[in-house]
Amino acid sequence: MAKNKDARSLTFSVSVVGLSGTEKEKGNCGVGKSCLCNRYVRPDADNYYSEHTSVLSTIDFGGRVVNNDHFLYWGEVNIRGEEGLDCKIQVIEQTEFIDDQTFLPHRSTNLQPYTKRAAATKLQSAEKLMYICTDQLGLEQDFDQRQMPDGKLNIDGFVLCVDVSKGCNRKFDDQIKFINSLYSQIVKSKKPIVVAASKCDECVDQHLRDLQMFVASKKNLMLIETSARFNVNIEHCFSALIQQIDKTRGKPKTIPYLDAYKNQRQLVASVTDRFEKLMVQTVRDYHITWKTVLSTLKGLPDYDEFITLEGSRKARNMFTKHIAHLKQEHIKRRREEYLTTLPKTLNNIFCSLEEVEHLSWPEAQTIIRNRHDFPCWFVVLDHTPWDETDHIDNSDRRIPFDLLDTPDGDRIYYTHVQHLLSEKRRVEMKDRFKKTLERVHFISPGQPWEEVMCFVMEDEAYKYITESDRRDVYCRHQQEIVEKAKEDFQEMLFEHAELFYDLDLNATPSCDKMTEIHSVLNEEPRYRALQKLAPDRESLLLKHIGFVYHPTKETCLSGQNCIDLKVEQVLANRLVQLDHGCSNLHYSSANIDKINLCLLGKDGLSQELANEIRAQSTDDEYTLDGKIYELELLPVDVNSTLLFSHTWVATFKPHGCLCVFNSIESLNCIGDCIGRIRAEMAQNRRDHFTQPLPFILILSSQRDSVCKNIPILRHQGQQLANKLQCTFVDIPSGAFPRKFTEFQIKQGLRAVLEGLKHNLDVLAPLPCIKDMDETDLRIVMCAMCWDPFSVDLILSPFLDSHCCSAGQPGQSNTLILDKIIGDSRKRIQVTILSYHSAIGVRKDELVHGYILVYSAKRKASMATLRAFLAEVQDVIPVQMVAITDSQADFFENDAIKELMTEGEHIATEIAAKFTALYSLSQYHRQTEVFTPFFNEVLEKKPSIEKAFLLDSSSRDCTTGASEDVFSTSPHSHLPAYNTYYPESDDDNEAPPPYSPIGDDVQLLPTPSERAKYRIDLEGNEYPVHSTAIGDHDRNHKVPPPVRPKPVLPRPNVKRLDPNLLKTIEAGMRSNRRMPCGPVTHTEDVEASDNYAEPIDTLVRSRGFHNDDIYVVPEDSHSRLVKIKNSFGGLHGLHSIGDEENGFDRKSQGMRRPSKYKHRSKILFSKTKAYQRRIHSDSDGEEFCPATLKKKKGRAHRGSEEDPLLSPADPWKIGIDNPAITSDPEQDDKKMKKKKTPKTPKDQKKPKSTKPPKALYPPTRRTWESNYFGVPLQNLVTSEHPVPLFIEKCVDYIELTGLTTEGLYRVSGNKTDQDNLQKQFDQDHSIDFEEMDVAVNAVAGALKAFFADLPDPLIPYALHPELVEAAKNVQKLVSG
Repeated sequence: MAKNKDARSLTFSVSVVGLSGTEKEKGNCGVGKSCLCNRYVRPDADNYYSEHTSVLSTIDFGGRVVNNDHFLYWGEVNIRGEEGLDCKIQVIEQTEFIDDQTFLPHRSTNLQPYTKRAAATKLQSAEKLMYICTDQLGLEQDFDQRQMPDGKLNIDGFVLCVDVSKGCNRKFDDQIKFINSLYSQIVKSKKPIVVAASKCDECVDQHLRDLQMFVASKKNLMLIETSARFNVNIEHCFSALIQQIDKTRGKPKTIPYLDAYKNQRQLVASVTDRFEKLMVQTVRDYHITWKTVLSTLKGLPDYDEFITLEGSRKARNMFTKHIAHLKQEHIKRRREEYLTTLPKTLNNIFCSLEEVEHLSWPEAQTIIRNRHDFPCWFVVLDHTPWDETDHIDNSDRRIPFDLLDTPDGDRIYYTHVQHLLSEKRRVEMKDRFKKTLERVHFISPGQPWEEVMCFVMEDEAYKYITESDRRDVYCRHQQEIVEKAKEDFQEMLFEHAELFYDLDLNATPSCDKMTEIHSVLNEEPRYRALQKLAPDRESLLLKHIGFVYHPTKETCLSGQNCIDLKVEQVLANRLVQLDHGCSNLHYSSANIDKINLCLLGKDGLSQELANEIRAQSTDDEYTLDGKIYELELLPVDVNSTLLFSHTWVATFKPHGCLCVFNSIESLNCIGDCIGRIRAEMAQNRRDHFTQPLPFILILSSQRDSVCKNIPILRHQGQQLANKLQCTFVDIPSGAFPRKFTEFQIKQGLRAVLEGLKHNLDVLAPLPCIKDMDETDLRIVMCAMCWDPFSVDLILSPFLDSHCCSAGQPGQSNTLILDKIIGDSRKRIQVTILSYHSAIGVRKDELVHGYILVYSAKRKASMATLRAFLAEVQDVIPVQMVAITDSQADFFENDAIKELMTEGEHIATEIAAKFTALYSLSQYHRQTEVFTPFFNEVLEKKPSIEKAFLLDSSSRDCTTGASEDVFSTSPHSHLPAYNTYYPESDDDNEAPPPYSPIGDDVQLLPTPSERAKYRIDLEGNEYPVHSTAIGDHDRNHKVPPPVRPKPVLPRPNVKRLDPNLLKTIEAGMRSNRRMPCGPVTHTEDVEASDNYAEPIDTLVRSRGFHNDDIYVVPEDSHSRLVKIKNSFGGLHGLHSIGDEENGFDRKSQGMRRPSKYKHRSKILFSKTKAYQRRIHSDSDGEEFCPATLKKKKGRAHRGSEEDPLLSPADPWKIGIDNPAITSDPEQDDKKMKKKKTPKTPKDQKKPKSTKPPKALYPPTRRTWESNYFGVPLQNLVTSEHPVPLFIEKCVDYIELTGLTTEGLYRVSGNKTDQDNLQKQFDQDHSIDFEEMDVAVNAVAGALKAFFADLPDPLIPYALHPELVEAAKNVQKLVSG
């Protein structure tokens, strides 16, 4: 044992010995001495070499590493303990090097045999270098060069290495003998010995047992089973030897090989697993290189541990495998992506089963390859397969075409075919199941699937499809029946138009009104059909009510089908073209010297006429009446394809057409050809405004013999000429050898020239009537939105006329007609509106006549017409127009017959005109359809304007229509013109001479009446002998109104609801019918002189029946003005103003206009039917507004039972008030129940000591609420003195509506207001911004909140004190 100078650091020298020698002695391989030393001295996997040779050249043997010695110096190992460096172990390997030339041991300084030389304990070799590996020999400068310390060593112990593997050409017994001999030499040195069984990973059990027996036979000999390849027990082997050398280190323990191997493998597996995870986390792209990864991994513990145990080569191998795995994963993803896209591609290419049902996959590939869109879906690569090319890294997502040849492509194709088959079957079954549901008639809208499922479970289609498909089909079926039910419900609401249109515009339905509506509609099956969708039904009803009370084209329930929008579109397109084209017609009427003639005939007859004309001409010049005309002829056969061309008229530009015939057959063909030509020219006239083409019928003579059919042909030709409004040229008397005579040709040419001259005259430039602002007549045509006919149908009578032009700018739904009515040309303004837009016009604008259109196929159309007509004044003429397809509908369809008959009866009752237009007929294109109606309107114009001015004087001057439909001027008279507008070819066809509904309603005047009139080109009738109609000059000055005396506060006046007071006062103001205007007084007239003296309070006792509620003192002209009570009958208005304006009814005997509903039993019965239905059970009495008793308590709401609170306008006098009618039955009952008026008492009653009972205002809500309509103190607390609803409304208004014009003045949508309050009632935390509601609706909801309060913000109890305070203020001011 050698000790270092430092006692704490010991150095031990260990010699590793074992079988050595030539190949004959040790076999082909050694016993593992070098590997044992290598693993112990340099345990890192990268520094471990499994191949060490003992066959060296003489040079290598003499090198500094071997140094001519038969032992190797492996270096030293530092053993570190807890306190630092513990000891150093120097390792020597005793071997025997063989000459590679002689294969004999090299000669050395020590010539002893190996057994004696290996047992030496003192070794010496100057400048001997440390051995590392075989490659080091001869290249020592490239490796780490460390010399053996001091050139000499003293051996402290021996490791006897015995190979227990199978060995190579070596017998284990021979090795044992050698070991036994070597052991006997080593034991003499008295140094510790440890036997190391090497290569135990390839251990032969018998060899190990023999070795164990050998060790056991020796004293103090220890056996350690090792494996240098797997680094098992290597360190333990040397540690055991050190423990034997240094007894102070404890007794060495033997670790079985299997246990040590298991521990080592677990350590390696753990380190490998951590390294693999590190590799996965670090390397994600298979394009990365090992060099790049290595720079990233160096220094990481998991990487260093793996390198130590397994080495860099294994690490790189793992990296290579990981990269390959990443690449395969990438290819797999791309393949899955392609295979996922392929079914979608096949579905786009072969979407129909019929295309692929009988195709094989190769045939389908051929079809795919030949498609024009093949490059969009697939790509053909130059090299295949695709996964071995650069295509895997390409961003191109098209499918490689070679992928289709794989089994996956084949599988996907046939899967697609099967999918199409199954989908076809599935669709068929879904359709069958849908039809099954349609046959189940008891399925109601909104019915859950669970309630229906049990009735269809036995159906085959039900069993085939999945539950999701069943629910999907049922959902679609529900959507259809719900949509149909909603459409039927909406149609039902329109059919009950009288139920909704009895209120004024911008009104609000009361609770009683809503109860009445629900009560009436509840009898309808279409109402009950939505029983399970009550919220939707209520929403539709509220939406309909909102539209009825606030009708605009923007809120029209028909959307884009609104008549207003369609009319604007048609007029914008047609009238612009008309105005643009008319300018091209006013060309000069210069002398015509060239005539283009079209000759029309059959079987060469036209060519014969052309030859005859040329024979009578000289160089295509024809002399007629002393003038020479150049003729250009175009003979056309009736069967020629030229007639079917749309350009021949524009190309040839004929001035006239000579049509020749010689038989009934040719005459019929001529009639058909003229019809086609006129239809084509009518279309061109709409586009380019070409002038009419004169047609002349010429009867050809028979050259062979006198034909017996000549009289028949003459009669038929004359009839056709009358029908087509053209000239007929007969055969002159006598026999002629030719088919056409010179007389006939000249007559034909004269007719052509007459037509041209007539067209040029009527198209001469006229003064621009369109620039004049005034019109003679104002006609409103009304139609129902969503009616099943085209807007062009009702506009054709106007647009197909040359006298039609656009209205003034801004009037997009107005057109102007210039027609001769009477003895002069009149300017007629026709405004085409929907019924909902015409309501405002009916109330506020001067209208001379109404054309009311309805569809005979739709009950709602007739109901809307009835509701509209019922409120029209009976002095205004009305033209009712029924629309259907053909006359046959009247006889084949009972519903159409019923509606047309009802329209005719209404027209008969109110003395209106009635006609029917047919969409499949050409009669609707005749402008004279409405000529009789225009005549009637013109006759009644003075009385209509008088009635309008009389009615206007009873209203405020500031009232106006919701839309500026008419200009401000009420009427005017234009000068008459002696020239006429051109003829419309389509107008030549006479209208039907009778109505298909009844003989008492005429479309046109009778023949006797027509004889009194002339007919211009437009079909307008006017008397032959007319007298000038003098204009009646009217003085439009209005006398100063009698100002009502202000209402002074009186303590004995009964307190009323402020809202009710406003309503009553507004009604009283309208009853006075005084025109507004500035009123001036002279200084000597007191202001109080012109005030009306009230003789009764607003609310009177039943004892008072005096109808004069205001008595006006005699004015400066000593005339008394009285205003009757609105419940007493007609007002008396006899003032100076009436006389000055010519409206003194006493002198003229003019009655106040009534409404049409009082002249028609049908209209009256329809209007009152709903009211009688509601009130038929009340107190056993008939409904009579004048005798009904008022309801008491807060539940009292405005209805027709109370005229003061009725939603209808109660302040219109006489029969204008819907609540007061002229029903004879009701009048009789009134007379029976009328009581004698009581004399009013003069003495006043003492004031009651009881506090006055609050009068609740009529609520606008139709639902019960816990928030709205409750006392204000219930909604506030000391912490929140302002109700939450007010805060939300004010915040929203300040946020979004401060710049809105008419923020609180303009009414918001009623439905939006109700929905806003309803949702807030359910959830106080709703956000108004998310609801996206208009700011006017929020402002309206805020106003409604205050209006619904049971006690106003200024309570009723404070009203007397406020009145007294006002008196005190007046006293202070007067004092």
